Amino acid sequence: MFGAYLRVVRLALHLARGTWIVLTRFPRLDRSARAAQVSRWAGALLRILRVDVSVRGEPPRACSEGILIASNHVSWLDIYLLHSLLPARFVSKAEVRGWPLIGWLAEAVGTVFLVRERKADAMRVNQVMADHLRQGDCLALFPEGTTSDGTDVLPFYPSLFQPAVDAGAQVWPVHIRYLDADGRPCADAAYYDDISLGSSLMKIARRGGIRGEVCFLPPIDAAGLSRRALAQAAEAAIRARFDAPGSEPGSTARLPV
Repeated sequence: MFGAYLRVVRLALHLARGTWIVLTRFPRLDRSARAAQVSRWAGALLRILRVDVSVRGEPPRACSEGILIASNHVSWLDIYLLHSLLPARFVSKAEVRGWPLIGWLAEAVGTVFLVRERKADAMRVNQVMADHLRQGDCLALFPEGTTSDGTDVLPFYPSLFQPAVDAGAQVWPVHIRYLDADGRPCADAAYYDDISLGSSLMKIARRGGIRGEVCFLPPIDAAGLSRRALAQAAEAAIRARFDAPGSEPGSTARLPV
């Protein structure tokens, strides 16, 4: 138990360090340098919590054209897994902006917040996303709209794929799962239902030895597809991963930052 509390203290200090980086370094850095800082910071956060990152499949290697990462959503750790591998700008529910310090840091690194209940805000976010994709950015979102226990994938919201259709961007389905030291599913990493963020953090801190596996699946070209067809294709690709747990590991190459 003492080790768990020590990790939480180290995490708090790491969040403070992230605040210092944003306040003192970000104003002097360009976009690629900021992305590199975020990647290193996210990787360090995972190491503090003893979460190892495993990569399967081939990640995208360039952002010369817009890329939309569409992933299943199991835990708040998902964001840091992807941040440690990709210079991605996330699309998140507006509630995250209200999380103490974490929400502020998320906004500082370029997260786009969406008020899902307001149709006008969805239209605004879609326009912002399409603009970023046309500029060659890498965006990441969780089309289920919420987290699950990690044993299945929930239906994807098609509206979230409209920016990829508008910008003619590639969509990269990504499957995330968490395993214990013996390679079995790790339920303690899941953040869903009524569990609080604090309770989830303590479960992860006490557990340790978690492996977060990120599987990059073949990209889907949005050209000629409706947003509904694109959502269904991405969802089907991720759903198929639940029946294929033994895929061979691929490259751990990161996008250039």
